[in-house]
Parts: sequence; structure tokens; C-alpha cells
Amino acid sequence: MKLQHLVISGAIALGVASAGGSAAADGNSACSGLPSQAALQTALDAAVNAASNGGLGFNMWGTLVAKDGTVCAVAFSGSQFSDQWLASRVISAQKANTANGLSLGEGSHMPASSHFPNGLALSTANLYSAVQPGGSLYGLQHSNPVDPEVAYAANAVLFGTAHDPLVGTRVGGVNVFGGGLVLLAKGGIRVGGVGVSGDTSCTDHMVAWHLRHNLNLDHFGPTGSAVGGVAGDPAHPDNIIFDITPNPNGGTGISAGGFGHPTCLFNPNPSTLPQVQNP
Repeated sequence: MKLQHLVISGAIALGVASAGGSAAADGNSACSGLPSQAALQTALDAAVNAASNGGLGFNMWGTLVAKDGTVCAVAFSGSQFSDQWLASRVISAQKANTANGLSLGEGSHMPASSHFPNGLALSTANLYSAVQPGGSLYGLQHSNPVDPEVAYAANAVLFGTAHDPLVGTRVGGVNVFGGGLVLLAKGGIRVGGVGVSGDTSCTDHMVAWHLRHNLNLDHFGPTGSAVGGVAGDPAHPDNIIFDITPNPNGGTGISAGGFGHPTCLFNPNPSTLPQVQNP
């Protein structure tokens, strides 16, 4: 059992009382139907231990948000909150908020002329190139800042538990590198987002993908009317894209498709990830 989960009840009560009115996911209507903190914990542990994640082999934070941006659950894969990068707790919430906030699912009433009539899933990895100086989305990462009073509230001993002070709040934030994915229920219905942080950004994406699959929330809809993506692969629509070539004028390089992400140390192979579900 994780040390974090052995905190005495008095400390938990103190932290909840000082958390600014945050509520457990089970008591928040925005989170109805999403996995519990315990389910997130189990799925995250399995995702971190999946083969071919690449990266540094570090522990991870994972966060679920509802479709309105409410944080529903936070977990970590180590034995205590200090076993993974502390900064990555808020980063994981940013990623979940971004993927949810910049994706559309089936039933979004798209205009008849839309190139994505059934919705578009954008991973945070898909945003990297467009937000660089000169890119079409430059400045996006500054558009929805994290609420610091929410992000750093209460006792750190509660971080990553069912009583994490982020739960029940909308902490906000936009993140533009790998690790955030939209959550899609059967039929391609958007129900929220998941964010993972704690390793290289490429590995964060890999773990988030396994985590979403483990939670059974990667349903892109029936073939022919599925939620779209920019990766050019119907089996992995919102996958990370490694198509950046050096820019002779300097900078981070040029993405051939405009949605590319840099490679990372001990770079993983995203083609090994499970296919999304298209029932």
C-alpha cells in the first residue's frame, strides 16, 4: 500500500477543510460517469509499467478532468507524492484541461462544411509546432493560465489522493507538449480529458495513451463516422507526430504537417501503442 494512502484521518480532515471547498469526484455532478480516483490509480500504475514507453523510467502523475474542465481525480505512481516531479502534478492537470478544451467529439453539431464533421481530437503533443514563434497558434500556451490559488492550495500530503485539493475545481492551464489526451466514451462522445506528466514529454504521451486505453475511454466512433485527428492514422488519430526537420534559420525546426513534436531522450515508438476503439 502506498505510504500516501496511510495518512492519518486527522491530517486528511485538516487538509480537506483548508482546500477551499473542493469536492471528491464521487460527490461532484460534473464528474458523474468518469472513473474514480481508485480506478485512475490502478490504470496509471499499469500504464507506467507498460513496455516501450521510452524515456527516463520515472514515476508519473495522472489527472482526469470532466468536459467542463472540473478536475475529477488525481493520482501518482510512486509510493508517496515526493516520488515523482512535484511540478508535474499541476502540469498533468494542465494537459488534461488542454486536450479536453481543444477537442470536439461526436454530437458537437459541426457545420456542414467542416473538415471534421464528427469532431476532432487534439493531443497536447499535436500543439507543439503551431505555438512556436511564427506558428498559427503562437501564444496559445499563455491564453488560459493556471489558477495559482487552486494549484497550490492545502496540505501537500493530500496530493494524489481522493482528497487532492484540485478535485472539484477548475484549475485551468494550457500545455503544448506530449501527455494530454481527450477522453471519448462509446460513440465518440467527449467526456473529458486525461493528462500525464513526470518523464520526457514523449514518454508522457505514451503513458497517457496507455492510461486512456486502460480506462476504456478511447472510443473514436464507427469507422466512416469517427472523431478525426491530425496524425493521418485512423488507428491512432491523435498520436504524437515526429515530422520536424531542422530549420536552416535556427529555432526548433519545421514540422511538415504543422502538428509535429520533437523527439526526446530514449525516444519511444508511438506506432507500438494500442489502436483506438472504433465500435
